[in-house]
Amino acid sequence: MKIPKSPPHLNPIWQQIKEHPKRLTSFFDIISEPLPDDKYLHWDKLCYYSPPKGFSHKEWWLAIKKQRQNLFKQLPLNDKNQRPFKHLATDSMTEILHKIDQSTATFNQMPEQIKRTETKNRYYVNSLIQEAFTSSQLEGAATTRLLAKEMILTGRPPCDKSEQMILNNFAAMKQIRRLKDEPLSSKLVFEIQRLVTDKTLKTPSAAGRFRKTNERVVVGDMYNEVFHDPPQADQLDERMATMCNFANGKTPDYFIHPVIRSIILHFWLAYDHPFVDGNGRTARTLFYWSMLRHRYWLFEFVSISQIIVRAPAKYARAFLYTETDDNDLTYFILYHLEVIERAIKQLHEYIKYKTRRLQTIESQLRGVIILNHRQRALISHALRHPHQTYTFKSHRISHNVVYQTGRTDLLDLENRGLLKSEKIGRTWYFTPVSNLEEKLTRLT
Repeated sequence: MKIPKSPPHLNPIWQQIKEHPKRLTSFFDIISEPLPDDKYLHWDKLCYYSPPKGFSHKEWWLAIKKQRQNLFKQLPLNDKNQRPFKHLATDSMTEILHKIDQSTATFNQMPEQIKRTETKNRYYVNSLIQEAFTSSQLEGAATTRLLAKEMILTGRPPCDKSEQMILNNFAAMKQIRRLKDEPLSSKLVFEIQRLVTDKTLKTPSAAGRFRKTNERVVVGDMYNEVFHDPPQADQLDERMATMCNFANGKTPDYFIHPVIRSIILHFWLAYDHPFVDGNGRTARTLFYWSMLRHRYWLFEFVSISQIIVRAPAKYARAFLYTETDDNDLTYFILYHLEVIERAIKQLHEYIKYKTRRLQTIESQLRGVIILNHRQRALISHALRHPHQTYTFKSHRISHNVVYQTGRTDLLDLENRGLLKSEKIGRTWYFTPVSNLEEKLTRLT
C-alpha cells in the first residue's frame, strides 16, 4: 500500500482568504456545511470529491479543519516528538457506541443457544480460536483454520511457527479472561507479549522486555518503504507508565467512553511498538483486556481480527491517516468502531444460523425411523447440551424402561457414531461426539 497524501499547510491558504473580505464571508459559510455522506474524510480521500462551488480543494480542506479544531479533545498520548494526539466525537461514532452498548446489555434477549453454560463455553472456545487464527494471519501466519482448530482441540504440539503463533494467541486470549480485573501494568503487558511470542522469536531473550536502543524496529513493506518509525527505546519506560495510567482510567480529566478508551489503548501500544516482535498481537489482546475489564462480556465471543484480515490495508491506513493529519485519532477510532459493529453483527448472524440449523435438525430427527423415540429425545437433548453425560441408568430412568432397553439404546447410538463411551470404575459413561450435527446431517 501507499502512504496517504499529506495534507497541505494551512497558514498560506488562510492568509490568502483573509486578504479578500467577500471571500472570507463565503468561506465561513462553507465551514458549517457537512461533508459528503457525513464521512470523516482525510485529505487523501477528499481530493476525489467536488469542493463547494467557487472554492479549491485546499480551501475546502482548511474549512473542514477549522470546523474540527474547536471540537478536539487532547489525549495524554504524545507522538515521538512530544506532540499530543487528539480526537473528537462524530454523530456516527455516537450511534455505533449506542449499538455496542445495546448489544452488550441485552443478554436476556439472546437465544438459549448462547445463554446455557455448556453452549456458551463452546461459543467462547470457538471465538477464541477464530481470533487467535485471524490475528496470527495478520502477522503472516500461514495455515488453515481447520488445522488450527484441530491442533487446539486435540492438544497436539504445533508443527511450525505459524501454528505456534496461533496457539500462543489462544493462550493469551484465555489468560486475559483471568487478568481482566487486574489494573494494567508493565508487568502485565510483558506477560501478554511473552505469551504471544513464546517459541517464535529469533532471540528468545527478547520476550517480556522492551526493545533495546540497538534493536531498531520499524513498520514497513517488502520493498523497504517505512510506514511507521516508533519512539526511541529510551522513551518506552515513561510511555508505558503513561499508557497504564490511561488504561486504568487515571487520565485524562474528562470522560472517555470505555469502548473508545479500549480502542485508543490498541492504537497506543501499536504506535509505541515497544517490543522486538508481537506488537500487533499484543495491541489487539490489550483491546480485549480493556473491553472485558469494562464488563463488555459480549467480547468473549466477538472476533475483530476476522474482520480486519479481510482488508488489512484499511487497518494500516487507519493508523497512517492519524499520523499524517496532525495526530487526529478520530480516523482510527471510527475505523475500529466500524470493525466492532461488523463483528457483532456477524456474531448475531452466526447465532441465528446455528439456532435455525439446530431447529431444522431436530425437526428432521423426528422423521428418522432408524432411531426410536427415546433415542431421538436423547439426541435432541445432546444437541443443546454437548457436554452432557448419559448412562444406562439415567436413560432407563428418564424413559421408564428396563435396564436392557436403556443399554441397547445407548450402544446403538454409539455404533452409529453419535455417542462416544468411557468406562470409569464399573460404569459406562456416554457423551455426544464433537461433530454430532454433521453426523446427524448425514443420518437424516
